Amino acid sequence: MKNFISTLKDIWKIEELRNKILLTLGLMAVYRFMAQIPLPGVDPTQLAALEDQTADGILGLLNSFTGGAFSQASIMALGIMPYISASIVVQLMGIAVPYLQKLQKDGESGRKKTTQITRWLTIGITMVQGPAYITNIRSILPESAFISEGILGAGFFWFSSMVILTAGTVFAMWLGERITEKGIGNGISLLIMIGIIARFPSSFAQELASKTANGGAGGAMMVLLEIVVWFLVILASVLLVTAVRRVGVQYARRSVVGDIKEVEGSRQYIPLKLNSAGVMPIIFAQAIMFIPGAIAQKAEGSFQEIGASFADMNGLGYNLLFAFLIIVFSYFYTAITVKTNEMAGSLKRNNGFIPGVRPGDDTDSYLDKILSLITFPGSIFLALLAILPAIAVQFGIQQNWALFYGGTSLIIMVGVAIDTIQQINSYLLNSHYDGLMKTGTKRKASL
Repeated sequence: MKNFISTLKDIWKIEELRNKILLTLGLMAVYRFMAQIPLPGVDPTQLAALEDQTADGILGLLNSFTGGAFSQASIMALGIMPYISASIVVQLMGIAVPYLQKLQKDGESGRKKTTQITRWLTIGITMVQGPAYITNIRSILPESAFISEGILGAGFFWFSSMVILTAGTVFAMWLGERITEKGIGNGISLLIMIGIIARFPSSFAQELASKTANGGAGGAMMVLLEIVVWFLVILASVLLVTAVRRVGVQYARRSVVGDIKEVEGSRQYIPLKLNSAGVMPIIFAQAIMFIPGAIAQKAEGSFQEIGASFADMNGLGYNLLFAFLIIVFSYFYTAITVKTNEMAGSLKRNNGFIPGVRPGDDTDSYLDKILSLITFPGSIFLALLAILPAIAVQFGIQQNWALFYGGTSLIIMVGVAIDTIQQINSYLLNSHYDGLMKTGTKRKASL
């Protein structure tokens, strides 16, 4: 603990790092403050029905990503999610659209154009999701929840709410980009994480009350056991995010000493992640799992029963299909993002080779085989973490608290935390300090 406090003092001594952290915390505080402001014309004291609708299920998951703004009819109700959706669409379109493929190879100028396309697509997605959200709150909330709409009637509420929701998403996007550019960590990911963490205190309080109030099942010992299991799950998530398979690489280097040519070699490795796809397979799978719920609402007879069975997030059918989709999308997303042919080409151009494997196509096939082999256990591990909240519910854990036992929420928090700590460590090491999780002692400056 003493070393940790010493490291925090070292962080505070680096002015640039200190300013970045303070800016990041300030912008995240602004985001959370904006999430508490309700849409004009909505009575915030009559949102109980909307909160009940988002208590569990897929809407509950969306509500956790926005830090409760979704259930509060907030001006930030859509949060940063339209931007995430736009980023995914642009990334997938980069596979098939030649123009986007060209932008990906154009360096910084191409990245700027791609970012601009993503921004405009974000506005387009918001214009689709906004009316759906307004329709939902008008159908759920009682008429008395809407303050007098004046002579312009409901049309004015629709128009003003659409403008405000769009502006809220654009503002959240701007905050995320400013954090990435001027602060510390990935801004978009940090905004999602802070929204998830915002639900943590209330979720834990509900779980604690259910276990201890009025002689609840298990009492304080059960809560303590749940916390221990939760830390073990976090440890497993860290291992999943950081685990890599190192593929040894030899680089040939020629040097001339007088009339004698010598060939020297430097040994390095290519790190292939156990989970190269990150959290994207879960997001894709959850998007597909919206379909059974829609079928259950529109269909009749046996189709409605089948759709309803697959719409229950805690049901066996839902989780089996969910896990299967995660495994499939893990292979799909890894295949489109990790290009082994480019790795093989880069090795060949830089006089590098894998011992015992010929450069070129053989290296490509070798790397692709290894990637396929390690993706299988990684995808199964990811699927188990994704369905762990449903398993936790079966053991009597409250739905809101169970969401922190795995799934998208936990993996996002772990991934963002690791990425942010690594950036802080780089600042500390460049300033001749040990990393955040090291001893906290000063390093001697190299001469």
